[in-house]
Amino acid sequence: MNKIQKLILVLLSSITLLFSSVSTSFAKVEGDTITLGSAISLTGKYATNGEHTQRGYDLGVKIINDAGGVKVGGKKYKLAVKYYDDESNSAKAAALAQRLIEQDGIQYMLGPYGSGLTIAIAPVTEKFGVPMVEANGASRALFTKGYKYLFAVLNSADQYLNSAVDLMATKKKGATVALAFEQDSFSLDVKLGVMDRIKANGMKVVIDDALPKELNDMTATLQKVKALKPDLLVVSGHSKGAMTAIKQMTDLKVDVSMLAMTHCDAAAINKNLGGGGEYAICAAQWHKSLSYEDKFFGSGKDYAKLFESIYKYDPPYQAAESSAALLVFKSAFEKANSFDKDKVRDALAKTDMKTFYGGIKFNKFGQNTSKPMVLFQVQDGKNAVVAPVKWAEAKLIYPIPKWADRK
Repeated sequence: MNKIQKLILVLLSSITLLFSSVSTSFAKVEGDTITLGSAISLTGKYATNGEHTQRGYDLGVKIINDAGGVKVGGKKYKLAVKYYDDESNSAKAAALAQRLIEQDGIQYMLGPYGSGLTIAIAPVTEKFGVPMVEANGASRALFTKGYKYLFAVLNSADQYLNSAVDLMATKKKGATVALAFEQDSFSLDVKLGVMDRIKANGMKVVIDDALPKELNDMTATLQKVKALKPDLLVVSGHSKGAMTAIKQMTDLKVDVSMLAMTHCDAAAINKNLGGGGEYAICAAQWHKSLSYEDKFFGSGKDYAKLFESIYKYDPPYQAAESSAALLVFKSAFEKANSFDKDKVRDALAKTDMKTFYGGIKFNKFGQNTSKPMVLFQVQDGKNAVVAPVKWAEAKLIYPIPKWADRK
């Protein structure tokens, strides 16, 4: 290689480095399209909720684009999302997040499904200074690391089933409790909140079991429940765990006075299991009957009607909160009036908005502090909000009728 060739090579390398350093400060914008990225569980044990999450994102994109898109610098842009399937695997999720950023040029991320996968991705987005608005990672661990680029629209996991324990306390003093929890970060955080309320209410834990890794069998736990007859059974194992619990409780005819679970709406337990989910109390980030609304989706009922018209089922909260994440990004882009990711990050930090999903306002840890959890109970095959009382549309049915007395 002669001196002229070497000089040309150095100049080309310098130009490439210059453009690389400039482009990494901005979102991936090509023409009139802003492309966001997401690693999502489309296969594996979280596939059901991964699909709900993706559909929520897609519906958010559609509604925003149909309403004129995102306005930055006097120009209108459409939104798009580039997805990869993380196969419900944390290591793969982290690798795909890095691929989206380094190879695909994505500079704004939507979160994956689930706390474990979000925990895996957060260090990656933080390392590259890429803002991530996530809708399905509720673990407290996400908000104790000092992340500057992580923003969660949902309540933290330790709040999920606290109200269910308090409801039990109003029905029976010194109630006995059985626990069956997946050993992932989300469920263990749910358990922390539950244990706090159990202690505060003077209850006694008589069963404390771990669900199997693949969430496919809880017969051993349910046999203990039949023998010890606890007043309250609490189950947390995402959609697959909820399905397993309801199916096996139905098969074994397990009676408890109260059953409280996570993710039973996403699993559509009553519909999918022939009514076996009747009377289950379910923690929810959102319900269509709540009186929130915005100018894009309208009310919760409007959102549900739109979602059902496209996807042919009632939207679980995982879909709703995912759609809300797109509204947050739209607002931040427009407030920043820029694609500079640090300016948009600062705009995200100042978010204070009302949506069909509820209020969204972030504290310094990236947590949404503007919305409570709700509880619904499956009654006559429908999800009826029973707590908080402010939004209750039905009275709690307690105790659950015994299997022998059901028609």
